[in-house]
Amino acid sequence: MMVTTAQNQDSSLGKGMVETSSGPFDILGYYHRTLDSDLDLTMPIAAIESLVALIASTSATATTISEFLSIINRGITVLKSSVPNAISLSAGCDLFLRYIVRSLEDPRDFDACRAHLLNHGRLFVERAKNSRWTIAQYGSQVIRDNSIVLLHSHSRVVTALLLNATENNVRFSAIVTESRPSCSGLITARILRSKGIPVSVIPDNAVGYIMGKVNMVIVGAEGVVENGGIINAMGTYTIAVQARACKKPLYVLAESHKFVRLFPLNQFDLPVSPPMQNLLNFTTEDLNPFSGPVVPVPEYSYPDQLQEMEGNKEGAAAESGGSDGGEKQDAEQQPSGVGLGRRGKGSAPLVDFTGPEYITALISEGGVLTPSAVSEELIKIYS
Repeated sequence: MMVTTAQNQDSSLGKGMVETSSGPFDILGYYHRTLDSDLDLTMPIAAIESLVALIASTSATATTISEFLSIINRGITVLKSSVPNAISLSAGCDLFLRYIVRSLEDPRDFDACRAHLLNHGRLFVERAKNSRWTIAQYGSQVIRDNSIVLLHSHSRVVTALLLNATENNVRFSAIVTESRPSCSGLITARILRSKGIPVSVIPDNAVGYIMGKVNMVIVGAEGVVENGGIINAMGTYTIAVQARACKKPLYVLAESHKFVRLFPLNQFDLPVSPPMQNLLNFTTEDLNPFSGPVVPVPEYSYPDQLQEMEGNKEGAAAESGGSDGGEKQDAEQQPSGVGLGRRGKGSAPLVDFTGPEYITALISEGGVLTPSAVSEELIKIYS
């Protein structure tokens, strides 16, 4: 009853506000400002930094461990409800809460325990930030000279791995899907080309055609689930099926704060808001696909390259066609509901589930894991 009352108080304060013993705290505003201040920051880490700020704001007035944990839980609830697809955000928040609970010292000395909580929260953030570069060092070993890598969507940790391989003088080429409707693959292509890496951008439906030229597939993940499968940008499952049929290895890069306690049974068992994934629209009307009803899509959480592409639609259209083998698309024909959007308001707008049987290995900061080892890793994390 006390938690319910506290949540009701939070809702009466307005969206994004959490009631603490020292007054209201705008955790959602802090979360958005944190994302905007660091273009390389991911949603889970921004959420965890917001929770640390929430702890700091009430550290001088909270009087019990129970009050601390209650405030953290209310902050997590606000953050999770702020985005339609909160898979990676939820994983990071849940792991952070578990880390805080495990790091509790003698509850009888509350002042020392309070300082301990704050210090360990900040330590957790630093470790989470460093995990991307650790993964890049582990994973770059799978890329060999003169190999061709297939990429889908945009993943910061995958980009870090490829740039690390380039710094180690590994010569390779990349094939990047457009990754519609977000067109996030264009971000990956632009970053890699700026570092001198040869890139070919292809339409999503050309993956089967080029798979014979590919040496490996590397993707990131919104979340790694209990059975070793992944939830990632729509199209990942299709690519995984084709890679398996052509006997091409599929490597997944994911930080441990994206390991989530979920066990989806199929594509329609994912924890996202229904309107986002409601792709089936049976009708007898002959609708123009660019003028008819479109799926509502949250604003996208990718770096400012998206803003640049939004302001230059002709450049984005040329990027997806011409010498890269895809037809030139008129950006103005794109449905308004699947536009590029802005940073910090949501995660990948459309996602699918890829089972563990399609994954060769998962690479995290803890090392290289087989999909079957993910459940053991989750047990270690949450036990």
